[in-house]
Amino acid sequence: MPCTTTEGFNNEDLAVHGGPMNTSVMPAVSEQQILEIINRFQGKPGALLGILETVQESNPHKYLPEETLQLIAKHTGTPLSRIYSLTTFYSFFNLQPQGEHIILVCRGTACHTRGSRVLLEDLSCLLDCSAFLESGENTFTTKDKKFTIKTVACFGQCALAPVVSIDGVIYSRMTSARLKGIIEKLAKGGKKHE
Repeated sequence: MPCTTTEGFNNEDLAVHGGPMNTSVMPAVSEQQILEIINRFQGKPGALLGILETVQESNPHKYLPEETLQLIAKHTGTPLSRIYSLTTFYSFFNLQPQGEHIILVCRGTACHTRGSRVLLEDLSCLLDCSAFLESGENTFTTKDKKFTIKTVACFGQCALAPVVSIDGVIYSRMTSARLKGIIEKLAKGGKKHE
């Protein structure tokens, strides 16, 4: 049975969740690229954070696989436990492959009272990920690796609630209809901005 929210979304309207899951190994950043990044940050304050962030951005799926973390530990002389401590403490690091498009939904008080929960419900129907919403997890990537949905505690844009970030662009006073339009456009390969 199709998923329908209070805004009348129907997951059959948007076919972005179909297709088999890609089980092939995700491409990673090469050891040579990692060494170049380490050399670029050598001796700078906050070098390890910079290295991790740059390596993650260099990965096509914007994440840090275990083998990458092991190479960083080896070549920086940093214990792997310290690297894991950093990557699990800071929410901008990803240990799982991310989708082509990243959608962040604010769950702060102002956004919540102005409808961010409904926006999450709409996304769960549009992208066929209602189990994510029910599980209480704060991140989900569609099987086709097209979209990753994350919740964040607050963007600090409370006067503009509800706020959603899509591919780094902040959208204020987001509505269900506007969100659906953006997702449909992205699913069809459209531009990232309205």
